[in-house]
Amino acid sequence: MNTEAAARISSIFVYPIKSCRGISVSQAPLTPTGFRWDRQWIIVDSKGKAYTQRVERKLALVQIELPNEALLEGWEPVKSSYMVIKAPGMNMLRVSLSKPQQIADGVSVWEWSGSALDEGDEASVWFTNYIGKPSRLVRFNAESETRPVDPQYARGHRVMFSDGYPFMLISQGSLDALNKLLKEPVPINRFRPNILVDGCEQFSEDLWGEIRISKFTFQGVKLCSRCEVPTINQETGVAGPELNETLMTTRSDKVLRPNRKQEGKTYFGQNLVCKDTLSGGKGNIVKVGDPVYVLRKVSSAAEAAA
Repeated sequence: MNTEAAARISSIFVYPIKSCRGISVSQAPLTPTGFRWDRQWIIVDSKGKAYTQRVERKLALVQIELPNEALLEGWEPVKSSYMVIKAPGMNMLRVSLSKPQQIADGVSVWEWSGSALDEGDEASVWFTNYIGKPSRLVRFNAESETRPVDPQYARGHRVMFSDGYPFMLISQGSLDALNKLLKEPVPINRFRPNILVDGCEQFSEDLWGEIRISKFTFQGVKLCSRCEVPTINQETGVAGPELNETLMTTRSDKVLRPNRKQEGKTYFGQNLVCKDTLSGGKGNIVKVGDPVYVLRKVSSAAEAAA
């Protein structure tokens, strides 16, 4: 292992409701499915299928607030603990952080389907009015459901409502390098990482097979392939073509992995799983400022799993 830190954590983000705005936090407890509260909720349509920004771009404007103490280690909600949800033209919605009793069956996210906890009629009416289509807000039911990640890349790991993996990391150097190529630079919120690091060279994270943050070991399991969500301005909900065009010319499989099977994908960021057993013990927390040590890396992006 290199005894010098390769980078440090500069920001941590959690996204309580899938496809809505994230929250920048100074620390976050680790769980087997990712940071606590991350993608624990989704909004579903009348058939139980998850809405995402790919179709409902207005979700980019939905702001989420959690109680300050919600990211403290070992904190549990009380009756007066709420998630606060705001959006343009809408009254504020408060959703209790205590688990609801109502069950919603037939909920689906990509390949997964199962039951979830229904947050009730008030939340349903709020999102129905905001989106303009029948909607319900549901919470992952960890007591009855599991959602495994792709066993080809990380057998035995699981998520709640994340697209694929428990954690996603990007370096500031990579964002800076991309922005030098763009007429209109973009903020990190376009890419929705959980961990932003600084102090390393651009695209170093492509090569990180195993890293240590604080006392925890993370495995880099797959370069993060990008959908159209990064093209959506998170302040306006409006998409533009420039970012995707630039990624296609600089970060596509054709460029990074010319001798591998070509699927027309672009890559930005590294998906991670935590290799440690995150039981109920003390100290399962990651903080802004924590150093990142590289334990194992590959020699080029072409060698990385993707």
